[in-house]
Amino acid sequence: MARNTCRSILVTFGLLVAVAPGLAVADDGWQSLFDGRTLNGWTRASRGVAEYNVRDGAIHGVTVEGSENTFLASAGEYGDFELEFEVKVHNQLNSGVQIRSREQTKEDGKEGRFFGPQVEIEASPGQAGYVYGEATGLGWLSEAPKDKSHSHDHIKNNEWNSYRVVAKGARIQTWINGQKVADLTHDGIYRTHPKGKIGLQVHGIKRGSGPFDVSWRSIRIKQL
Repeated sequence: MARNTCRSILVTFGLLVAVAPGLAVADDGWQSLFDGRTLNGWTRASRGVAEYNVRDGAIHGVTVEGSENTFLASAGEYGDFELEFEVKVHNQLNSGVQIRSREQTKEDGKEGRFFGPQVEIEASPGQAGYVYGEATGLGWLSEAPKDKSHSHDHIKNNEWNSYRVVAKGARIQTWINGQKVADLTHDGIYRTHPKGKIGLQVHGIKRGSGPFDVSWRSIRIKQL
């Protein structure tokens, strides 16, 4: 085999290895985070015992009685990005997608708890799409949900819904089914969480309730 040909094969192999185990980045910069068949590229966070599997081409999360919040976290970490996904959630389940999040260490406080900004997922009428400071002690990062009478109906109950999230610097914007929901700038959460993992939440439920489920599909990200 010619020396140049051998070198070309090695370079090509190296590029393939660099992409694995994640999925390839398309020419337009978009990268799929879910292959539609397996949970490759995702890892369960330390706390919580909710169940995750792949069903009908979607990541399917199911509650377990008495469990605390459970998260399935991306292998990669992301700072500035555009994120898109589709989600369908049980009408009685609160859920969310974490961005720029990580597990707490001893220095953070409650070791092992997954925390950071969370884009809310819940049935209509509700506060889906607004941003919450999961386990940060900050409560809602978005201003609108602090008004208890505030809600909207952008989520189509019992159907698939499309989300778009743009995080650039301290600014976070969200859309549901093409309708803009949140647009906030929060320097405090950006200082503590400038980058981190994407996390799929199955919220904890009380004993004697459920089971409830939530599913995600068509999850993709583009770094900015």
